[in-house]
Amino acid sequence: MSGLLAYAVLASLFIFAIAMGLALIRVFRGPSAQDRVLALDYLYILGMLMMLVLGIRYASDTYFEGALLIALFGFVGSFALAKFLLRGEVIE
Repeated sequence: MSGLLAYAVLASLFIFAIAMGLALIRVFRGPSAQDRVLALDYLYILGMLMMLVLGIRYASDTYFEGALLIALFGFVGSFALAKFLLRGEVIE
């Protein structure tokens, strides 16, 4: 890995970590349930992006598979939470 790519990976991981901290603040202090759900959605997206960057850094396919699983489960979880907030029940 070249020096520039190594610095870019470290910088992006640092920025993603800061964004995760800000999203956690929104999860705990969100004024409404919808804000909390959006913050959780943002957290899983940031987690997926961090896994992708780590996959680039370590040149491992395992990180990419983990990112795919995070994306799938995050989408299903967001859908279930949105449906619960809309109707008050997940399973009809």
